[in-house]
Amino acid sequence: MTHDATRETTFGRMPDGREVRLLTIGAEPGPVVEVLTLGATVHSLVVTCGDGERRNVVLGHPDVGERLAADTYIGGTIGRYANRIAGGRFTLDGRDVEVRTHDRGNSLHGGPDGFDVRLWDVESHDPDRVVLSLVSPDGDQGFPGEVTARVTYDIDGDVVRVTMQATTDAPTVVNLTNHAYFNLDGEGSGTVDDHELLVEAEEFTPVDATGIPAGGHAPVDGTPFDFRTSTPIGPAIRAEHPQVVDARGIDHNYVVRGDGLRRAAALASPRTRTGVELWSDQPGLQVYTGNFLDGTRRSTSGARYRQGDGVALEPQLFPDSPHHSEWPSAVLRPGETYAAVLEWRFATT
Repeated sequence: MTHDATRETTFGRMPDGREVRLLTIGAEPGPVVEVLTLGATVHSLVVTCGDGERRNVVLGHPDVGERLAADTYIGGTIGRYANRIAGGRFTLDGRDVEVRTHDRGNSLHGGPDGFDVRLWDVESHDPDRVVLSLVSPDGDQGFPGEVTARVTYDIDGDVVRVTMQATTDAPTVVNLTNHAYFNLDGEGSGTVDDHELLVEAEEFTPVDATGIPAGGHAPVDGTPFDFRTSTPIGPAIRAEHPQVVDARGIDHNYVVRGDGLRRAAALASPRTRTGVELWSDQPGLQVYTGNFLDGTRRSTSGARYRQGDGVALEPQLFPDSPHHSEWPSAVLRPGETYAAVLEWRFATT
């Protein structure tokens, strides 16, 4: 492990006094990523934009207190279960499991004390790679089994790769993702209304008023959820569609076509002529347009984040999949390894 003072610094301290580290990987002119041990979080991601300027293109918080107080998951590693589980209850191998709830009666992103607010251990830190790990004890937030999670951030040219793995000592459910919010005009630059989004999906998952899937999937054709060709975000999130109105924008799962590592989405800013492709091996992609950023939380640049100031593209299993046996399973058993990979491939446009 390197201990270069320019690459590893103290970011702050947890309420109990434990140190939060900030770890830097990458080098100009390519991506440079700052990762926090708090939440295995992407704190900043600086790239060379199409206009030649270098910008931090992800949202973040200025200090530990702000991160812990926020409920918007900015940049964090999400677990044990990304997205929602209806009522915080499900059946596993005939046993009823009840997990903690905090979102309209549902479990969201692993519960109120999820992986994104935990202090992770640094396993290794090299110039272009950092590996962090976390042990989640049996019964954590109500989930069975002791789970060991590991997240690796790699930089290879203009690609930032995030690899997530987990093992367990008892049957459980696992669904990990990264919750980076992108703004390719630069963090703190305003809304992403003019950004153009492409999502490789023919179907999305309609939800009820509490964000739980309202049945199966539905065609995007003829709806504001149709991003099969590159489309500005702004008009879609202001559409009179009941799913958009209820969610105050888009906060929905997409059924990504194909399987294996493939392009799931692409985001581009006409203003800075910068693009990022999201590649993923997961069946779903949650698109969240920052609908509940409400000005209460401070940004890394000292401003306040408001609705639509970033868009999160979260590859994952489908929401509430423990209640849908017809969907890809989230069950993880002893001897198995949960594995998911996503890549952010940056380019100028």
